[in-house]
Amino acid sequence: MKKSVRIVSLLLALAMTVSVFAACGDKTSSSSSKKEETSSKASTASEGSEASEGSTAEGGSDLDTSKEVELVMYVVSDRPAKQDDIDANFNKLFKEKLNCTLKVNWIGWAEYPNKYPLLFSSGEKFDMAYTATWLNYSSLAQKGAFKSLDEMWPKYAPKNFERQSESALQQATVDGHYYCIPTLLATYSAYGPIYRTDILEGTDWNGKMENFADLEAYLGAVKAAAPEMEPYNVYQSGSEVDNMYVQAEEGYFFTKGVDFLFFDPSAENPKFMTWYEYDGAMDFLNMMKRWNDNGYFTKSALSDTDSQKVQTGKAACTIHNIDTYESRAIDKPEWNFKFANFVQDVSNLPFTQDALVISNTAENPERALALYDLITSDEDAYRAFYYGIEGTSYEIVDNQVKSLDSDNYAFSACWAARTSEFNLPSYGSPEDVKTWKDSFDKHIEEKGGEGSQKYQAFVIDTSNIETEFAACKNVVQQYWWPLELAYVDLESGLADFQSKMEAAGVEKVREELQKQLDEFIASTK
Repeated sequence: MKKSVRIVSLLLALAMTVSVFAACGDKTSSSSSKKEETSSKASTASEGSEASEGSTAEGGSDLDTSKEVELVMYVVSDRPAKQDDIDANFNKLFKEKLNCTLKVNWIGWAEYPNKYPLLFSSGEKFDMAYTATWLNYSSLAQKGAFKSLDEMWPKYAPKNFERQSESALQQATVDGHYYCIPTLLATYSAYGPIYRTDILEGTDWNGKMENFADLEAYLGAVKAAAPEMEPYNVYQSGSEVDNMYVQAEEGYFFTKGVDFLFFDPSAENPKFMTWYEYDGAMDFLNMMKRWNDNGYFTKSALSDTDSQKVQTGKAACTIHNIDTYESRAIDKPEWNFKFANFVQDVSNLPFTQDALVISNTAENPERALALYDLITSDEDAYRAFYYGIEGTSYEIVDNQVKSLDSDNYAFSACWAARTSEFNLPSYGSPEDVKTWKDSFDKHIEEKGGEGSQKYQAFVIDTSNIETEFAACKNVVQQYWWPLELAYVDLESGLADFQSKMEAAGVEKVREELQKQLDEFIASTK
């Protein structure tokens, strides 16, 4: 899960941290043999060591829990008002089970583009963190931000390791080593408008939401009916509309980690292109100019730090995934939220879309892994960590989880901890959530692993283009973001963007990534 599938440009500081997204498949043996080999090594290491005094069955036979430790975790989200209550509750259980406590630090949505990458270059000592493809997991791994988990993962989190699929293990591999623990819950690439309909009750709005023309009509209707509101939610981290536009209109695919190059996943030999080569670029920009001129978003969106405008009723519509739709609809049922998927070719997201890493500065990596194993394999620990305090922040009704006080409590932002066994449907979830997910599953099955489903396993390697890649991402933020919101003249702005991208080295980036894409395609035939 994530705040945004759009990969946010991480400013000049990221140029110091971005390195390699390792390509899966050519740097390791098959995932099956690697899993067996890793398990064998961990078993041998465990057998060769003596059990320490104060050890426990939790987390492996030789885990020393005689000394109480405080583990530190980082997550990305806005911290709930009464999170201290949740922390105190799960720490009672963690202390009993593993003689440890957990301190969770939250990096807010408005600050994460800058703060998250610097977290791993600052030298700060902490044990673990939520990570994801959209947080540049692979490049940070190559840079040495995380500990290798080859031996520790199966040894100290064996229950989690054994339940990982071969695809998940392959996606967790960078340069032949495991550096993250992927989620045990499959998710979808479906994305689209999440919009209130209560605002338009009694108006002549036709209720349609199938394409961008319908979305534009909706925004206009909101502006007329509720002029005090922002029809479309945009703030400091940029707009979601651009990538969504080409995925909706043309079905193009954005490789994880690259928000300025895309290709047609249905083509026999797909080729990367960028915005100034896309035939529909001016149509898109003209649409955004209409939205700007009509006041569908603010004139100062890129300096706006308020990420909660939809939740607080300041904005009527956002673009995100079906999980966020479910949350918005449950939190405010009286606003009658609806969702529409605009992605033509829906696929399962990579298992590293939500993952956990052990920081290279961790002082207690073994205990951290044991704790994560407990959270993902023990239902009581899972519920305390992920859902909160039963009877206070949540309750279980008909095998569904119900949030009791969303103004003060929230489920954990370590979405990677979710598992198929323990993740419950949300109480009050709109009936169409299941309908949507069934349609996604049907589409994926019909595609038979082709199209975007095939390319979710393609991971880029920027080691030969590190400088150019970082420079291109900076150009996207400095020139494309204002352009896509029509804050500058469209034609000259697009020409400036092209000029700056070419000066940053986009052709070298394209050439290298095209080579990797061609090799990936050849390896799958």
